[in-house]
Amino acid sequence: MKSSPGAPIGIFDSGIGGLTVVKSVMQALPNESIVYFGDTARVPYGIKSAETVKEYALQITDFLLRKRVKMILIACNTVAASARNAIEHKSGSVPVLDVISAGAQAAAALRHEHNMIGVIGTLATVGSGAYEDALKQQNPSLSVFSKACPMLVPLAEEGWIDNEVARATLDIYLRDFTHTRFDGLILGCTHYPLFRDQIMAYFNNPNLQIVDSADAIAAMAAEYLDNARLLNSAPDQTTFSCYVSDKPQRFQALAERFLGKNINRVEVVNMP
Repeated sequence: MKSSPGAPIGIFDSGIGGLTVVKSVMQALPNESIVYFGDTARVPYGIKSAETVKEYALQITDFLLRKRVKMILIACNTVAASARNAIEHKSGSVPVLDVISAGAQAAAALRHEHNMIGVIGTLATVGSGAYEDALKQQNPSLSVFSKACPMLVPLAEEGWIDNEVARATLDIYLRDFTHTRFDGLILGCTHYPLFRDQIMAYFNNPNLQIVDSADAIAAMAAEYLDNARLLNSAPDQTTFSCYVSDKPQRFQALAERFLGKNINRVEVVNMP
């Protein structure tokens, strides 16, 4: 069944990290309604098996489809690496976009002096080689240097973005990059843009090109909806609906602080 332009965009992630995608989509597509699901009961995904992540992702996809979304944005790099094809199959005619494809496309379009791209992500994302594959498809001459930074997700979930612990953790993870001449750095987890200012300060390089997959997928979504004639034509009726699997009050407080707007309600949905 064909989606209607007034239907919402579905976005999901393992926790609060997907709010970086929500914020970018709100900026790129201010007339669109959004349904967001954060799997706060089962975060982090990056240390779980691919089969477990796929099972969780398909449960959430079912939920979003019941909300009659016109598009699904996978705002979790770990899910994109493990379950993209399965989600697309389940979604049928509802288009599915993911942050890895969007981020790789944006990184390949950067100006390149050394033909080297850095990637930071979860253990699962880095271990999958998904960014390397996606980047090579865009530009076979690119070299990719990847580093797993698993502790950044719980730090972000705790709201520890700019303190001594966060800075020390970033130093441990990023020091290897100081010996690598790379043209751009992909923030390969939707929690990581929360540390963008700290990452820029660490490298102290105004020419460093940071690739935020949240901005990339928002631009990709805008282009797709425009081409498919699915842009919302009734902007006065837009809504933002938030659902989580646990801890709604804590999520709401973090979300309002990050998005800079009040959220009327965060509902809990019990996953199987």
